[in-house]
Amino acid sequence: MGGESKTSQTQNSTTNPWAEAQPALQGILGQLQSNLGNTGVTGAENSALNTIQANANSATSQYAPQIGANATELLNGGGALNQTGAVNKNYEDYYKATNPLASNTNYNPYDTPGFKDALNTLTSDITSATNGQFAAAGRDFSGANSQALGRGLTQGLAPVLSSQYNQNVQNQQGAAGNLYAAGNTNAGLLSGMQQQALANKQQGTQAATQAMDAQNTGANATLQAEAMRRGIPVQALGLLAQIGIPIAGLGGQSTGTSTGTQTDSGMRQFQQFASGLGALMPKGPITFGGG
Repeated sequence: MGGESKTSQTQNSTTNPWAEAQPALQGILGQLQSNLGNTGVTGAENSALNTIQANANSATSQYAPQIGANATELLNGGGALNQTGAVNKNYEDYYKATNPLASNTNYNPYDTPGFKDALNTLTSDITSATNGQFAAAGRDFSGANSQALGRGLTQGLAPVLSSQYNQNVQNQQGAAGNLYAAGNTNAGLLSGMQQQALANKQQGTQAATQAMDAQNTGANATLQAEAMRRGIPVQALGLLAQIGIPIAGLGGQSTGTSTGTQTDSGMRQFQQFASGLGALMPKGPITFGGG
C-alpha cells in the first residue's frame, strides 16, 4: 500500500527586467541627485524679480497721484459744466436784443419808427404833382382836383402801407422763431454738458478704481515676486520627481514558500526502509562470542 510524504521549500526570485538599462538609469539618477541643489532661484531670476518689483514701485509713485487727481476731477464732472454760465449769458443777450420785436403784436405801419416821415414825404409829392396839374389847367381846388388827389394818394400810399404791415409781421414772426430756436439750442447745449458731466463721473468711478489698483501695484508685484521665489524651486523639484520616482519603481525582489505532497508506492517505501536499516548495520562479518 502506498503512503504520502510532504516537502516544503523557500524560493527567492529577483525581477529585474531593466538590468541592461541600469547604467543609463544610474547616470540619470546621478544627474537628478546633483541637481537637487539647483532647484532654488538663480541669480538671474532673482535679479529679474527684483527689477519687476522695483519698476512696479516706481510706476506707483510716479503715476498713482496723477491717476488719483484725474479720478477726482472726473468725479466732479471733468469741467463739463464750466461753460454753462457763458451759454446762458449768450442766450440772455440774444433774448434782450430780439425783444421787444419778438413779442410785439402791433403791426401798425404808422408805429414803425421812421415810417411816418417816409409816408409824409410820399403824400407831399403826390399832392404837389396832382395839384400842379390842375393848377396849370386853371382847375385847382375843383371837385375833379379833389377826386384826383384822393385817388392818387390811395394808389400811392396803399401799397406802401400794406408792404410795411407785412414787413412788420414778418419781422416779428422771424424774431420769435429765432428766439425759439435759440432757446432750443441753449437747452441742447446745457443738456449735452450735463450728460457729459455724468459720463465724466462714470469714468471717474472707473478711474478711481484704477487709482486704487495703481496704489496696490507695488504690493501686488511684491506678492507675485515672492510667490515666484517659492514656486520656482517647487516646480523644479516637481520636474525632477517626475523623472526620478518612476525610475525608483523599476525592478524588484520577491520571496515565497512552496509546499508539495507526494504519494509513494509500497515497494518504494520498503526500499527506503531497507536503505535506512542498512545504514544502521555494522560493516564487515558478524561474530558471536567463544570463537
